[in-house]
Amino acid sequence: MKKIPYGHHWIDDKDIKEVTEVLKTDWITQGPKVEEFEKEVAQFCGVKYAVAVSSGTAALHAAYMAAGIKPGDEVITTPLTFAATVNTLLFCGGKPIFADIQEDTLNIDPKEIEKKITKKTKAIAPVDFAGHPCDYKEIRKIARKHKLLIIEDAAHALGSEYKEKRVGSFADMTILSFHPVKLITTGEGGMILINNKRLYERLKTIRNHGIIKKHQKGGWYYEIENPSLNLRLTDFQCALGLSQLKKIDRFIERRREIVSKYNKAFKDIKEIILPRERSYVKSAWHIYVIQLRLEKLKVGRRKIFEELQKEGLGVQVHYLPLHLQPFYRKKFGYKKGDFPIAESYYQRVITLPLFPKMTNKEVDYVINTVRRVISFYKK
Repeated sequence: MKKIPYGHHWIDDKDIKEVTEVLKTDWITQGPKVEEFEKEVAQFCGVKYAVAVSSGTAALHAAYMAAGIKPGDEVITTPLTFAATVNTLLFCGGKPIFADIQEDTLNIDPKEIEKKITKKTKAIAPVDFAGHPCDYKEIRKIARKHKLLIIEDAAHALGSEYKEKRVGSFADMTILSFHPVKLITTGEGGMILINNKRLYERLKTIRNHGIIKKHQKGGWYYEIENPSLNLRLTDFQCALGLSQLKKIDRFIERRREIVSKYNKAFKDIKEIILPRERSYVKSAWHIYVIQLRLEKLKVGRRKIFEELQKEGLGVQVHYLPLHLQPFYRKKFGYKKGDFPIAESYYQRVITLPLFPKMTNKEVDYVINTVRRVISFYKK
């Protein structure tokens, strides 16, 4: 059997047809399909506005800019996230303040957020890790109490539900990613979801170099008050996104079906901890992570990881906590031991293959391989 990756897109003939049709038109860059895609995603997520951009990273950068993050401002976030969540904050001059995670959801712990708030705190940036929404009831209480913005990194969570409501409207701004391993794809691409019209208009300007057109002075005249970058998404990418969005319910259903099979197959293995889903959450399951009970194994995580790879599983590790990355250690003085729950998780985690196009045969192969490898190395 060929190697099974941890994640993979699913593009079919209908997707290709939609993209091809747009390539035959006059619109190659930003055109009518962008606005159509924005409206469809906004409607799907239950928000008023959406701004499509060139990547999830661009969405984060634009959101921090729209929030007015400036040098010296602090933003509280989780150390367990992809680098873009914090790298883009630095581009605005902001300072990341990490708060440790919950053991079950692997999301930022609201109790830890409260401990980190200072006079310099401007926003909270929770991350819906693996597709499991954060505890927004508690996070919103904290934000209101301290008059903070919430910038939700939902790159993993399009289609996920929190208390029977889809992710998108819990924060002041919610960012999405359409990278190929995400719930739906536009190749590269991202989006910011908002309900506030002022933020919406500001984000559209940020997306386009900071340009503000002055129609009363002619169609050619514009002004720039706050410089930005070209963060635009193309029409043909949005055509792909629109086609993919029509299949998202099926994609999520299949992901949840595979997760159910994994949970059932692994529940009796004492050497691993399974991912958990709280009762008021319906996760879209971007990734499926197991944690090894190292005290019950003869070898460490690395050996198990390597053995699974040898057997054809494209396993991954999500993620080395950001406070342990060399830059953040040197720049901000973070060190090992600062966030013990995130660090303990990292030492034990392995991400298993999970994507809608997986066949039942591939799912069974993953299950059998994991069981066999774990069994061989258990004490």
